[in-house]
Formats: sequence, structure tokens, C-alpha cells
Amino acid sequence: MPPNAKLAFKGKIFEVWQWEQELFDGSTATFERLKRPDTATVIPVVGDKILLLDEQQPGTDVFLSFPGGRCDEGEDPLVAGKRELMEETGYESAEWELWSDAQPSGKIEWTMYTYIARDCTKTGELALDPGERVTPRFLSFDELLELPDKPDFRQWFMVPALLRARYEPEAREKLRQQLFG
Repeated sequence: MPPNAKLAFKGKIFEVWQWEQELFDGSTATFERLKRPDTATVIPVVGDKILLLDEQQPGTDVFLSFPGGRCDEGEDPLVAGKRELMEETGYESAEWELWSDAQPSGKIEWTMYTYIARDCTKTGELALDPGERVTPRFLSFDELLELPDKPDFRQWFMVPALLRARYEPEAREKLRQQLFG
């Protein structure tokens, strides 16, 4: 965020920041950027399967997603991923790897962290927010690679890597190793 940016609006999720910026012709214009909490997504591995959720939130149809959500204020993304995995699935893992961290847009200050959690074990029950409905289910590795074809798959940021793994043997083997060791 530029140092001269001013907070114009603060909602429950998003903040809108504005600043004056000089253009190439010497004139100025007001620029904006959104800011929101970072998010953590988890790809849980249970034995030789990957855990996926059929999820629904108020106002949406059921969609496919991996466990995850917003990082609470000041919360480390890995801690958020562990919390979300437990809340949404009842599973825990002692073996975590950061798979990717991406900023989806220059217009939004937001990092999406994606972790692989290996050797997950069921240790608790679901502890869902009132606005969540989830049904965990298991996928094979081959079914994981078919997710980009599903219009209700919400983790669009994973699609390029999954397609590479589907069509490039080296990328497939690398992903298989990352998931299953």
C-alpha cells in the first residue's frame, strides 16, 4: 500500500484504501486498492486419498473446496490452516508443507497460502461456523487431477498446477511426491 493511502471504508472483510497518484501527463487521479485478511487452504492427505469438501454457505449452491478460510487478525497462516482443517474435518496432521503462496491481484492486498497436510488422522469432530455446511469426502490422485473440469470447484488458483500435473509426467510425479511422500 502506498504510504499516502488513506482508509476510505472498513467492512467486515474488506478495507478500501485510496490515494492520489500522479499520471504520466502530470495530472493526478484517485487510485484504490482493497485489503483483506490472508487465507489458508489445506490439501489434506489421508493414506492414499485426498480429503475434499462438499460445501455450502448461505446464498450459494453446494460447491467443491478444500478446507480453509481467513486468517484471524495476527494469526500465522500455518496456524490458521491447522485450525481450519480441524474445524472443517476433525482431522489433524503433524506433517505440513507450504505448497504455494500467491497474491491473486495487484488490486487486492491479500495472500492465499496453500498447504499440504500429510498423514492426517481423525482426532475430533467438525466445529463449523453457523454459515457453513460441509460434507468431507475422499478422492484418489486421479480424481484430484479431474477437479479443473468441475465447474463447482472453488479453488480456481489450483487449476494451472493440477492441469500441469494431468498433462506433464514430471509435474504429475512431483505432485504425487509432494502429496504422498
